[in-house]
Amino acid sequence: MATRWNFRRAVVTGGAGFVGSHLCERLLSLGTQVVCLDNFLTGLPENVGHLTNDPGFRLARCDVTDYIHVPGEVDLVLHFASPASPVDYLRLPIQTLKVGSTGTLHSLGLAREKKARFVLASTSEVYGDPLEHPQREDYWGNVNPLGPRGVYDEAKRFAEALTTAYRANCGVDTVIARIFNTYGPRMRPDDGRAIPTFIRQALAGEPITVTGDGSQTRSVCFVDDTVQGILALAASGHPGPVNIGNPDETTVLRLAETIRQMVDAQVPIQLVDRPVDDPRKRRPDTTLAETLLGWRSTTSREEGLDKTIAWFRSALASQEELPSFTH
Repeated sequence: MATRWNFRRAVVTGGAGFVGSHLCERLLSLGTQVVCLDNFLTGLPENVGHLTNDPGFRLARCDVTDYIHVPGEVDLVLHFASPASPVDYLRLPIQTLKVGSTGTLHSLGLAREKKARFVLASTSEVYGDPLEHPQREDYWGNVNPLGPRGVYDEAKRFAEALTTAYRANCGVDTVIARIFNTYGPRMRPDDGRAIPTFIRQALAGEPITVTGDGSQTRSVCFVDDTVQGILALAASGHPGPVNIGNPDETTVLRLAETIRQMVDAQVPIQLVDRPVDDPRKRRPDTTLAETLLGWRSTTSREEGLDKTIAWFRSALASQEELPSFTH
């Protein structure tokens, strides 16, 4: 941590989601009590099932766009509720916009009421299909508000503006984390993001589907590193925005080829149509995180993929159904 960790009780919205569940787990390991709020629209109770016996953990079904009520003291609010993959937010456009607007409003209101530090989980998608590369925090972005991805991109951009307004006008202690592509255990294999899709297809012996010609780039960060960066930022007192990601850039085609090799899958790579407004490049400038927090991603792509593939293999080998939508 960049500073001494002294948060006693945290609220995590979207805490049963992919990143949220890892965040809850890490907070508990630091001795922080956790209230996990989730409506299970895209999150899963199983993601935090192993935490329910911890006396410092509480799981509550809650739609943050309706209300948030948490009795007792709270000194940290982490707003991570939102569909986060294209499959999710294209299927749930109104809910995505509502959680980015009304959900952020209610989460900020909780932080104001409790006089708590507020962490907004923003995203690299606020940069859109960037005209500057790599992306620094002072870049305003290139977003199509009317395109299919606009429901997510603009929800997060609005959330950043609202968070900034609460800091300036209401005195709420806020910070904005711009989180770049994150991967690891507990990702849903059907969520549409590249890494879980490629792993699922490779393990099933199916063709690996790469959009466009595969030359578009991504910079992927293992979830443990992402969580460490978020919590270092929470402890820093800085208002952000701060990029949290791994600057190790690769093409999507190379990522597919690496996963195919690591799984040892004798399957072809099949090119399919590229989605509308799919970013051509994505790489964070992490200078601010490195100088401000002393943080950087330390898990190599091969190590992170190995852990993620092992998690998928284990779930299949134990004949447990991998997480997917049941509604």
